[in-house]
Amino acid sequence: MPEFPDITVYIAHLRRRIVGQVIRRVQVSNPFVLRTVNPPVATAEGATVTTVGNLGKRIVIGLDGDRYFVIHLMIAGRLRWRGPREKPPGKIALFSLVFDEGTVFLTEAGTKRRASVHFVDGRAALAALDPGGVDPFAVDEATFVKQLREGNHTLKRALTDPRRFSGIGNAYSDEILHRARLSPFALTGKIDDAEAGRLYHAVREVLTEWVERLSRETGDAFPEKVTAFHDEMAAHGRFGKPCPVCSAPIQRIVYAENEANYCPRCQTGGRILADRALSRLLHDTWPRHVDEL
Repeated sequence: MPEFPDITVYIAHLRRRIVGQVIRRVQVSNPFVLRTVNPPVATAEGATVTTVGNLGKRIVIGLDGDRYFVIHLMIAGRLRWRGPREKPPGKIALFSLVFDEGTVFLTEAGTKRRASVHFVDGRAALAALDPGGVDPFAVDEATFVKQLREGNHTLKRALTDPRRFSGIGNAYSDEILHRARLSPFALTGKIDDAEAGRLYHAVREVLTEWVERLSRETGDAFPEKVTAFHDEMAAHGRFGKPCPVCSAPIQRIVYAENEANYCPRCQTGGRILADRALSRLLHDTWPRHVDEL
């Protein structure tokens, strides 16, 4: 799922291309992608784009008349830009906004239709779509820590909860926790002030670094290849590969549709965290410490 760094890069490229431009046509290629009916999306035709921003992981395209398109890419949704003479993306395109200089397409790979578009009228309707998580760049350390300690959850769950923090998902939470040297399954109510402070600074450092890295890699081209896996990552998607800090093999726990990747030496004091399925299967042969691998 595109997270804060990916969304930030998308927004920068959209601003350069469509702010100040008039929407000539709105095309809904798949009716399931559109989650609102009032106002009708056809009323956006002829409107001028005034802003492009975000609500957490949602991209917000603001129009004159205080109307907004809110696009949630979910797991497989992506944005694509095509010039007037360029070939459109094809059947994976669910929704598009056509301008004189080109077209913004919302595409989604696979068969599950999770990406969504809302078209709303007024700031109150826009605010109703905000999950409510705080922006880590807009709060000080004390506010961040207070938000972190609301309830008692694992750090992985707390960071990825959109009602608690804005824009952090499965991939970058792994990177943040690796940078902070904290276990993904440490409880928010049990970490001390120094650990919570490390987490606050790790969030800001990791997200900033990846915005800068992705911006450099993309350059002037619209970001077509948006992925949660990068060779330069320290932990996410690197199961079995050496930690860039200590060279211990990165470990992984898979649960539901997510996974947690961590370094046992840097983050858990050498302990191999139990995977519910594998540890039950292997019983006594399940390694308890990184040195047993």
